[in-house]
Amino acid sequence: MQNFERSFWRQACDPVVQGIRRGWQVLRGRGPSQFQFWLIALLIGIAAGFAALLFRKGINALQGLLYGSYDVTHLHSFAQTLPWYWVLFLPIAGGLAVGLILHRFTPDGRVRSVSDVIEGAAIYEGRVERREGVASALASLITLGSGGSSGREGPVVHMAGVISSWVSDKIHADGITGRDLLGCAVAAAVSASFNAPIAGALFALEVVLRHFAVHAFAPIVIASVAGTVINRLEFGDVTEFSLPVASALEFYVELPAFLILGLVCGFVAAALMRAIFLAESVAGRIQNRTGLPRWLRPAGAGALLGLMAIWFPHIIGVGYETTSAALTGQLLLHEAVIFAMLKVVAVAITIGGRMGGGVFSPSLMVGALTGLAFGLVATSIFPEVSGSHTLYALAGMGAVAAAVLGAPISTTLIVFELTGDWQTGLAVMVAVSMSTALGSQLVRRSFFLTQLERRGIQLAAGPQAYLLGMFAVAKLMRAQTDPRAAPEDDCWALIEQGVYIDANATLAAAMPVFDRSPMPFIPVVTLAGEDKPPELMGALFHVDALQTYNRALAAVSEEEHS
Repeated sequence: MQNFERSFWRQACDPVVQGIRRGWQVLRGRGPSQFQFWLIALLIGIAAGFAALLFRKGINALQGLLYGSYDVTHLHSFAQTLPWYWVLFLPIAGGLAVGLILHRFTPDGRVRSVSDVIEGAAIYEGRVERREGVASALASLITLGSGGSSGREGPVVHMAGVISSWVSDKIHADGITGRDLLGCAVAAAVSASFNAPIAGALFALEVVLRHFAVHAFAPIVIASVAGTVINRLEFGDVTEFSLPVASALEFYVELPAFLILGLVCGFVAAALMRAIFLAESVAGRIQNRTGLPRWLRPAGAGALLGLMAIWFPHIIGVGYETTSAALTGQLLLHEAVIFAMLKVVAVAITIGGRMGGGVFSPSLMVGALTGLAFGLVATSIFPEVSGSHTLYALAGMGAVAAAVLGAPISTTLIVFELTGDWQTGLAVMVAVSMSTALGSQLVRRSFFLTQLERRGIQLAAGPQAYLLGMFAVAKLMRAQTDPRAAPEDDCWALIEQGVYIDANATLAAAMPVFDRSPMPFIPVVTLAGEDKPPELMGALFHVDALQTYNRALAAVSEEEHS
């Protein structure tokens, strides 16, 4: 009997003992490196938090110097007291400075922002451009300080990406580690910029990395908390917007109104995004036709903004004063509608004119104004079953921002953290869900992914689409000197039929050729000129292309599910 009991307990305990031993071996073997990685994530979070803090304080200092108001929440009130020529001149001068900076330090005169960080995470192993990123941060600071109508989150996110890219290069990080460190930097920057640690972490996962892998969660949360601590050491534990009182919500009766508000906000978000894209296209055509130097383009946008600001200074800067007025119900119906329309135009001019800045803060302002206007109408029609119209402003703020960013989860949370009002979550979630569903149909997924698509970078369809563009044909082909090379006569026969591919192309161009013609290989050539025959370099075999593509897909899947 005793032998049986010993055998029973041995069988029961052996798996536990073996598990403890394996755990101790893992802790000894991998623990230090894991701890080192988390320490790096913490340091990146602190650095990104300070960068966001300095950027924010830099904007306030420049606004105070130019407009006389060091408080971003009272900017347009001070601007109303200035001479009209000063209000007109400041955005022009700021645009001229921005144009010269971008012309000198970027190859295309374009400000780097969140879309470039998403591109870096997907394609460039978590790296972004450093020189262009620093120049873009300076340009955006001048834009926002001199009256540009955009937000500070875009340049802050890219600036954080510059920090993580520098660290990744220094430690020779692989793609997975580089992306994780990029996510840490972004989370810390967003958290420090908005005092929103939960939303900062989820924004990095949802928008930048575009997955919720477990291995990335802990370091990103660590960095996000670090960024929040930096913010609270300077500004205290306060929310960005103060609501008057907790709003009442008649759940079962009033919820259909928030469904309708979500649809309205989806249309408004699509209008905001399409206005920006239209402004970019029109400004580009004007620049090409007139031969306007690219460094003057932001100054031209500044002139248009200055003219608008003479009569409507509400469009100046981030727009927190007007957003706060909407959330507290201090605006009339016609004011909310007019300010929302003017803000859309002003944001389109600012970003289309390549002045710099982001779209998150403007989308919050437009959403709050849209929600307030909707709420004023809804509560006047059904006063007996309606809560406060400011609740609609809060829901509208989240709904428009979520549709623009393509980030319903993090946007919902950031609205709560910006206002401190967690009692109206159901209304906000309903509006956000409807606006995101509609907005993603009217515009390609989100503002950032559409920006990338307009530059020829297909990320919206997922890795199965953009991975093909990452592999150059010249690196995958079998050269003519390869023992496994394709027969030269067969290659020339296909070339004469017009079936070949340029050596500078990628698998994105090669795979459709394989789909159209059932052949084991495609000749790879270099085109010397119109009057010269192509030079045969080798052949790309279908099996090699498929193996490379499958390995890339497997690596992405492994990262996203690890």
